[in-house]
Amino acid sequence: MGESVDGQPQGPRANGQGGHTDPGLNGGAAGAQDTAATAQGTAAGTQGAAVPGQRGRPGDHYKWLALSNTTLGMLAATVNASIVIIALPAIFRGIHLDPLTAGNVSYLLWMLMGYLVVSAVLVVTLGRLGDIFGRVRMYNLGFTVFALGALALPFDPLTGPGGALWLIGFRVVQATGGAMLMANSPAILTDAFPSNQRGTAMGINQVAGISGTFIGLILGGVLAAINWRLVFIVSVPIGVGGAIWSYFSLREIGIRTSSQIDWLGNITFAVGLIGLLTGITYGIQPYGGHVMGWTSPVVLTGLIGGVALLVAFCFIETRVSQPMFDLKLLRIRAFAAGNAATLLASIARGGLQFMLIIWLQGIWLVLHGYNYKDTPLWSGIYLLPLTFGFVVAGPVSGWLSDRHGARAFASGGLLVSAAAFAGLLVLPTDFKYLDFGVLIFISGAGMGSFSAPNAAAIMNSVPARQRGAASGMLATFMNSGFVLSIGIFFSLMIAGLASTLPTTLTKGLTSQGVPYALAHQIGQTPPVASLFAAFLGYNPVHELLAPTGVLSKLPAHSVATLTGKQFFPHLISGPFHHGLVIVFSMAIAMLVIAAGASLLRGGRYVHDEHAVAGATAGTAGPAEVAAEVAIGASPELAVEVAAEIGGEETRQQAQHEADQRG
Repeated sequence: MGESVDGQPQGPRANGQGGHTDPGLNGGAAGAQDTAATAQGTAAGTQGAAVPGQRGRPGDHYKWLALSNTTLGMLAATVNASIVIIALPAIFRGIHLDPLTAGNVSYLLWMLMGYLVVSAVLVVTLGRLGDIFGRVRMYNLGFTVFALGALALPFDPLTGPGGALWLIGFRVVQATGGAMLMANSPAILTDAFPSNQRGTAMGINQVAGISGTFIGLILGGVLAAINWRLVFIVSVPIGVGGAIWSYFSLREIGIRTSSQIDWLGNITFAVGLIGLLTGITYGIQPYGGHVMGWTSPVVLTGLIGGVALLVAFCFIETRVSQPMFDLKLLRIRAFAAGNAATLLASIARGGLQFMLIIWLQGIWLVLHGYNYKDTPLWSGIYLLPLTFGFVVAGPVSGWLSDRHGARAFASGGLLVSAAAFAGLLVLPTDFKYLDFGVLIFISGAGMGSFSAPNAAAIMNSVPARQRGAASGMLATFMNSGFVLSIGIFFSLMIAGLASTLPTTLTKGLTSQGVPYALAHQIGQTPPVASLFAAFLGYNPVHELLAPTGVLSKLPAHSVATLTGKQFFPHLISGPFHHGLVIVFSMAIAMLVIAAGASLLRGGRYVHDEHAVAGATAGTAGPAEVAAEVAIGASPELAVEVAAEIGGEETRQQAQHEADQRG
């Protein structure tokens, strides 16, 4: 590739020889002419100036500096995606708002998902802007915006709905900054590290990113136990310090592409994805006498309209000269397969996280003597093995994938996680913690083994000038999967509970003296109410019975039993396990399909390495260059590149090479 192991440029390209300092061969047919021109110029030794902003890959000091800073950025962005989940009860108490009241459920949902929806929607756009205006510039701006949002959140002066809207609004601001960090971090690392070290770098960065979602759970619970405002204050020094550090330490070394902003593509993508994700999330709310809201006009409008706009986005992107995202990148096998696996794995991981929280808070911790209000904090602590597994496996698998390729580690990691999910299915609801801890550690290790090699393989597979957009698309699939998991897995759990919980709850209430008519009415309450109560650390039975006034009319021993630590956990254990079988079976299927998609990525493929290496050395002919491009990409692309380089005869040679490769 013309570069040494430590990342220093070697050979004729080191001083601007042969075209761009870091040429990228486009993985899509749209870039075939650029690919041909680059390969021809390089092979001929043509003199060329570096693209503005490209100074040559720096040495060891800078790349580790870039890794440490972007790792902090990813950690900050992802910790704040989850830090409110366990802290929600304290936050809503602090602003004097009951999130379980029918009119307030929307505030609860947007506090849960608003940050993730905004991140998912904006990362591709902000990654593309990084390609145009500079990835470090967008990254630095991201830290600044993140810090501004963090400064406003803890000083919410309002209470009630106004206080909730203040928090949601500035969480959106913070999410915009976080999206800039997530969109450009992998691209900055890909620019800074040579291809044979990117797995290690991505491993550390991805571990920080995904483990941040688990760290946020624990950190939010600990801080909320002291004061809810600390949940937001903790981001202030990180945001301000990170902004100053990145401004003075990072510099632009990547290729910048002069391009116009694709406004129509950006708008259709953003509105379409918001509609789809919002519709799926609101589908878990009851509507019109149904336990869920999939027939609601709002939900149907979001789903149908969102899909229609995303289809329109795809149509637009194939017809504009400078698209927001070059859809032809999806013809690169490593890129398409890696992102498909990312989406499915992210859905499964999000579902696991939410279901384990409900399992711990609603059943296991209460059975083991913890008060409901303390369960959010302790559920985060008891989930630590999941984080440890990820932290241990991520960097190791990234380092190994640099030497042996991503496919085995990524696919194997997903299958290991699927096996851990299967193990969780056979546990009783009142499990032995050692068994539970070992299984979630294995699940985390499997996810870590997948994430680092997968991210490195995706970023290696794209042209240098499109790394920002590719990084953004990777983050979009990851964040969208997490949001989708809320709608998908809550819906599956609600469907499972709806078939058994009403009868079980009605019998349990009447056994303690609750009049049958009232018990039957409460038994028909949509299960989502009990799920959210357990999720927020409230006593579900108390929340259901208190508004009716029946607790004041029952004997003291019946009230103590109904609102105690044994009644609800034992009552819901059977229905919950029934729902858990449905949920985890779906998650296992997703992980197995994701592993299959990951296997389709092919062998090790570095886009800017294969064709240019042979052309620079003068050892590869046009057909061989085109054939190298075909590794990990489509055979049709190789043929098109060959035609651009050498005409019809070369095209026929490339077609033969592609046929031979199968």
